[in-house]
Amino acid sequence: MGEDLTALIRERFGYREEDAKQYAPLALAFVGDAVYSLMIRTRLLCEKERTVNHLHKKSADLVKAQAQKELMLSMLPKLTEEELTVFKRGRNAKSYSVAKNASVNDYRIATGFESLMGYLYLNGQTERIMDLIFAGATEPGEEE
Repeated sequence: MGEDLTALIRERFGYREEDAKQYAPLALAFVGDAVYSLMIRTRLLCEKERTVNHLHKKSADLVKAQAQKELMLSMLPKLTEEELTVFKRGRNAKSYSVAKNASVNDYRIATGFESLMGYLYLNGQTERIMDLIFAGATEPGEEE
């Protein structure tokens, strides 16, 4: 089948793994938000109900700050020391905005989650992202 999208993007843009440690936590969260959203949207597309309205609503529920916070808290015991450091840097980053329907605490933890997703993605650790997400989430087919 074709090349892995992550590998192709990294190759075409000349990205090196050591670059991820140089990015600000909010920059990692910027990428991590998109990565997580893409994974959730791809997972939802595999469901039997495929109306765009249904997909959009379910996606919005799963990517909102509160849902990311809950997933992140369930993932914490599974993180390596390096991953925990990346999460904490993202959580503690000074952001000048907060999602309109999220508490400050939920938003900060969600930002740490997104920073970790961005970091792992940029380091080519897509399988690790999937392992963490599915270890912390309900099983596919269960009510979310």
